[in-house]
This record gives sequence, structure tokens and C-alpha cells, in this order.
Amino acid sequence: MTIIVRIAGLILGAAVGYQVTAWVAAQLEALRGVRIETVAGGLLVGALLGVIFAGWIWRWFERLMGWVLNRLANVSLRDVALGVLGLGSGLVLAFLVGYPLARIPGVGNYLALAAAIALAYLGYHLVMQRRDEVTSTFSRMDRSSRGGVKGRGVPKVLDTSVIIDGRVADVVTSGFLEGPLLVTRAVLSELQRIADSSDTLRRNRGRRGLDVLRRLQQELQAVQIVEDAKDSGPDVDGTLVALAKNVRGWIVTNDFNLNKVAELQGIRVLNINELSQALRPVVLPGEELTVQVIKDGKEAGQGVGYLDDGTMVVVEGGKKYIGDTSDVVVTSVLQTVAGRMIFGRPKEAQGVPSERR
Repeated sequence: MTIIVRIAGLILGAAVGYQVTAWVAAQLEALRGVRIETVAGGLLVGALLGVIFAGWIWRWFERLMGWVLNRLANVSLRDVALGVLGLGSGLVLAFLVGYPLARIPGVGNYLALAAAIALAYLGYHLVMQRRDEVTSTFSRMDRSSRGGVKGRGVPKVLDTSVIIDGRVADVVTSGFLEGPLLVTRAVLSELQRIADSSDTLRRNRGRRGLDVLRRLQQELQAVQIVEDAKDSGPDVDGTLVALAKNVRGWIVTNDFNLNKVAELQGIRVLNINELSQALRPVVLPGEELTVQVIKDGKEAGQGVGYLDDGTMVVVEGGKKYIGDTSDVVVTSVLQTVAGRMIFGRPKEAQGVPSERR
């Protein structure tokens, strides 16, 4: 690095020395006869001074840049971007004003320089003083480009399945799902058809979905009802994919097929089922669980219970504990396509009395 700095100092010093001595030789009558010798001498002197002072200048430059970076360390990226915007706007205005000022004889160039400094300073401080208003203006422009979607953050398009499931309301309440939640007219129509179904189970599911949607809209104020995208397909899934593309948002669903179709088209998908699987506690062999045994297992003498998250626990020799709460020592964990199964034995069978019955 030192060699590169010295080479750069030599070249720049030689160029400056040449320019200075050429100008001096042209101004002084006495040097016009030895112009070539004077310029050559200036070039050599400039190159020598450049090599000598290049290291010092470079160290001073590094210290200056370090000081600037330390000052900017606690400044947000938004403030830096707005500061650059204000400074640039001031310089553009200064260029427009400075052009006629520069044509004034004698002091024109100085007036143009003063105008550039003053307008750049004013532009920077004006934008920084009004940065909240500037940010809100850009937010409104961004919402208009996203089809009028209100709110900050990435829009989340809700599928019918995730609304009927109901867990999305708890996820929003806990603060793990932010941004405007969008529900299309097609999803509303599908929920209404399910709620009006003659089948009791489907009717109850549809009504639960409408109740969840009302809770999201009234209590949490997190839902926006939007029109279907113009370029959407005839089915609801096509409508959701088209809307997510238009608003540059994500899809929230439990539908495996919609999940795959959206991912193939480059749309990010948030799957509540995958979230539920990821949040289940990790259980290792040798750990203890407290389980209520509720029914017989497939094998003789087995009992079956469930954890709060729905994980099945198979208790060897647990048939006699049916209806009771027992302490179980985990022996193995089996991961299946349907979920995770935990196998264990009663703590009493390990030679340690159980504290709960």
C-alpha cells in the first residue's frame, strides 16, 4: 500500500509542479527564455515533494475518514439518505442560480461559489428539519404504487384456509405478524359460501372464519378489504397470487398447493403450520414430561397422551395411568410426516417415585 501511495504522490506532484511552473513562466518575462528548463525543474521538484509528503497526506486522509465514520456510526441510514437528498437538491438549485451569477464580470465566480455553499447548507438542514414529513410523503407515494395499500411494512395477503384456522389472530396479537393484512373480495365470497353451506361442519368453519376476520378488523385493526387484482385468474388462489405480485407482498396460508404455486412464481409464503411446527419445544431422551394419559395405545399396555401443542406422547406401560397425570421419562423421539411422536416410560418404572398421580 505504501508503494502505491508514493507512486500516486509522485504522479500528482509532478502534474502540479508542471502546471504551476508553466503558469509562472508564462507570467514572468524573465523566464520566457528558459521556459523548458523552468517547467522541467518544476516537474522534478513537484514529483519529489509528492513522494515525500504522500505518506503524511494519506495518513491525514485516513484519520479524517475515520473521524467522519465515527460521527456517522450513530446516524440512521434514513437520516443519511435524507441528508444526501437535501444536499443534492441544494446543489442542483445552486447550479441553476450560479450559471447567471457566474456571468457577472469580476465577482461572478465568487458569487456562484457562495450560492452553491449557501444553498447546499440550506437544502441539507431544511430536509433534516422536515424529515418526518418527507418520509411520510415517500410512504404515500409508495402506497399509491402498491395499489393504495395503507400502512407500513410488507403487505400480507390472507388465504381462506388461514382465516378459518384462526391461529393467525393470536399470531397478530403477539406481534409476530406485522404489516397490513389484506383480504380480497374473492376470499370474502368464499367465506360466505362456506358459512352458508348446508353441511354443519363446513358452516361452523365458515362462521368461525368470519368471526376471526371481524376480530382482526375491529379489535386489532389489522385488516384491509381490497378489490381483486384485474389480472387475476378465475380461482381464488390465482387472485391471491396476482394481488401479492401487484402490491409486492407475501401470502399467509395453510394450503400446501398454494404454498408451492406462490413460491414457483417468486412470492414469499408464510405458513402458519410451519410456524407451529418450528415453535414446538425440543425434547431429548432422558428428559421428563408431565402428561395426562387419556387412552390406550396400539400395543398392549401402552397409554397415549398429548402435550399442549398437540404432540402425541406414547407411554410404555401407561395403560394403568389412563385418566391420571403421570411423570414420564422420554426414551426416544420419532419425526414423521404427520408430526412428531414422543415415546417414554413412567418415572415410577425407572425406579423413581412419581410426584404426580
